Amino acid sequence: MKFNIAFISLCLFLSCSSFATEKTIIRIGVQAQGTLEWELQALQDNPQVKLADFQLEIQHLANAEAGKIALQSGSVDMIVSDWVWVSSRRATGADFTFYPYSNTSGALVVAEKSPIHSIADLKGTRLGIAGGELDKNWLLLQALAQKEQLDLNVSVEKTFGAPPLINEQIKQDRVDAVLTYWHFAARLEAQGYRKIIDGQGILKALGINENVPSIGYVFKQSWAENHKQVVSDFFKASKQAKNQLCTSDAAWLKIIPLLHTDDVSTQALMRQRYCEGGIEQWGEREEQAATRIYTMLRTLSNNQLTGVSESLQPGTFWSYK
Repeated sequence: MKFNIAFISLCLFLSCSSFATEKTIIRIGVQAQGTLEWELQALQDNPQVKLADFQLEIQHLANAEAGKIALQSGSVDMIVSDWVWVSSRRATGADFTFYPYSNTSGALVVAEKSPIHSIADLKGTRLGIAGGELDKNWLLLQALAQKEQLDLNVSVEKTFGAPPLINEQIKQDRVDAVLTYWHFAARLEAQGYRKIIDGQGILKALGINENVPSIGYVFKQSWAENHKQVVSDFFKASKQAKNQLCTSDAAWLKIIPLLHTDDVSTQALMRQRYCEGGIEQWGEREEQAATRIYTMLRTLSNNQLTGVSESLQPGTFWSYK
């Protein structure tokens, strides 16, 4: 008994720091059916992560806007979003910053026997567009069409909507082509639909040869500065989890229920597209390319997407030093 009392007294004096290390909790907002959910499950199944100095607290979100609200209100520490939004918030005084997650983007898809084989063939057609007027893929597709003297705003009949709705529109022959997010495009391709061009292809046709991430982890710079090592370790674990999903069939099988499809060809194509989005290179060249893309988007959206800032805000991209 004397030993136990002495032990407890010593533990209280040292706050038990010698016997147990309190882990930093990272609260992550995750959209339902998003690929981040796949990665986090693979990450948490990794035995090495259980020994890490962080613990994940996952909060499910209805959509992208809900994620932004949650981050701005402080109810989560991190979400997946895009760097254009980060820059627009920094221009108003916020200290959000961005770390690359994926460079897989949307795609323009048509039926297998469609007469549409190029962007020029879109003239006079019905086009379904996932998102709204300020969707980045839509803005950049317009820029590419302009190089061929085609104004898509007046040359096509546009239908905007959520990705599942847009997929249904082309299946029911209510539109002739769809510009949609990559995983919804993959579902169509697996069913025999044909891809005309994807987001990376559009950028390359516009003179951007670097692979610039379309989405990434977004969080407060001040929070990251206070948890540098933990944040760095999380990003390393995240990349390991992605690699595992792309190289280990056993790891991939565990997350198949999250795909919400029993079709094997759809599962395989979604895995392929997901793995194609891995960030292999991220540095000064890619950041400069992002600056050029920002300038294009600012002009194309008449400042509506980017906000008031004429250029990409300093600190938009986070670097661990």
